[in-house]
Order: sequence, then C-alpha cells, then structure tokens
Amino acid sequence: MVHSVRPHMRLRATLYNLIVFAVLTLGALPAIWIVLTAIRPNSEINVTPPVWLPQRITFDAFESLFGLNPDYAVGVPVADYLRNSVLVALLSTVISLIFGTMAGYAFSRFEFRGHRVVFLLIMLSRAVPGIALSLPLFLLMRNFGLVDTVHGLAFVYVAVNTPFTVWLMDGFFRQIPKDLDESAYIDGCGYWSAFWRVDLPLALPGMAAASIFAFLASWNEYQIASLVTRTPSAKTFPVGLFDLTSQFTVDWRAMCAMSVLMMIPAIIFVISTQRSMVRGLTFGAIKG
Repeated sequence: MVHSVRPHMRLRATLYNLIVFAVLTLGALPAIWIVLTAIRPNSEINVTPPVWLPQRITFDAFESLFGLNPDYAVGVPVADYLRNSVLVALLSTVISLIFGTMAGYAFSRFEFRGHRVVFLLIMLSRAVPGIALSLPLFLLMRNFGLVDTVHGLAFVYVAVNTPFTVWLMDGFFRQIPKDLDESAYIDGCGYWSAFWRVDLPLALPGMAAASIFAFLASWNEYQIASLVTRTPSAKTFPVGLFDLTSQFTVDWRAMCAMSVLMMIPAIIFVISTQRSMVRGLTFGAIKG
C-alpha cells in the first residue's frame, strides 16, 4: 500500500514542479529577452523573423556604455546614474523603514486619541495618483531648492514609501502577542527596551519584506524622477534609459545593456534581504 502511494505522490510533485517552472519561465521571458538582446550583435536586433538565441555573444554594448569601445560610444554617464540610483534607493529605504517600523509599532501597541483617524489618513495618502501630485510636488521642491538633487528625490520617495511601510509593519507587530511585552515590563523593561529587545527581533521578517518593497519602488520609479531631475548629477537609471532614445531612432541594444546593469543591484539587494528574512523567521520560531 505504501509502495503504491509513493510513486503517485512523486509523480504529482514532479508535475507541480514542472508547472511552477513553466510559469516562472514564462514570467521571466521579458528579462531573459533583455539579457539576450544586450549580448547579441547589433545585426540581430531588428531582423525578421527574430533571432531567439544569439549566434555570437558580444559585450560591445556594455563597453560602449562605459566608454571602453572607441568605435561606438553612446555618451551616457552610466556611472552617475548608478551612483544616484543606489544613493536614492538606499537612503529612502532606510529612512522609510525606520519611520514605518516605529509608527507601525505605535499604532499596533498603543491606543491614543485619534489614532484610527491618523492611521486612515496615512493609508489614504497612498490612494492619491502620482500624476495628481506632480505639479504641486514640483512647485514645493522648487521653493525649497530640492529640484535636481539626490537628497530631494530621496525625500520624495520617503514620503511615498512610508505609508505602505507603516501599514505592513503594523500588521506584523499585531501578530506578536502582547503578553511578551507585558512579561518584559514585569522584568523591568520600559517601552523602548521592550520594543528593541523583544518586538523588533521578532519583526525582522516584516522589516525585510518592507525594505524589499521600498527599495524596488524607489529603484524602478520613473515618473517622479523624470519630473524633478534634469542633469546627470541627480538622474537615476530609469530616467537615464530615456537618454538612449532620439527623435527617430532608439538604441535598443544599449538600452537593454543598461537595463541589465540596473537589474544586478536590485537582485543583489533582494537576495541579501531574503536571507535576513529567513533568519528572522527562524529566530521568531525559536523564541516563540
């Protein structure tokens, strides 16, 4: 009986794995095509029928981005775009995570006058379309001298990402039993000490998830960045991609090469943060 069930279970697991692999491959096709276009010869870009696999692998597009190919240069300051994107994404992620974690803890643990109204107003700020904020946001940043600055763009992303971080961390803190806090109070901990030693370690998975969402939202955002940045000293990767287009032509190969460069830091950040998420889940399981 056992031997007759096991092959059936293995077959079902294999079928599920094949379905998951097919779905993931289908979802990754655009990214795969971008990578293949970045390393294929220029003669294979716009051919009909399309060439799915490059006949020859070349890294001329990457060399041209950094000015290493004297025969073909795109004149795009990729290093500046990379620096600005990293600074803006990391700065906005760290600040929004700090504010969102502390605010989420306050909303989940303390009852104060109007806290439900304040929480609702914070959530409603996410419902306002970004295009509706474009003009007042630009005027406000111009009055404070924040247009075309890295810290000004990071400040905008902090305001955009904090409401979602607050909502996410509020949900995570509500899953942590309040009895742990009361036990910490009995042992002599204050509010801050209980938050730092008890609740925060257990909320590490939520912080990791919030940091991934905040980082990717800042890293991939185009609309606001294109509005408040003008020069390479503040432009990020999404805005820099548009510099590879002209009135009549588009440098698809260079654009795909820059897109590959844009994906690498995001992948590294997500992988490293996921490890922290797994460690936090394990820690929470042990402490629970």
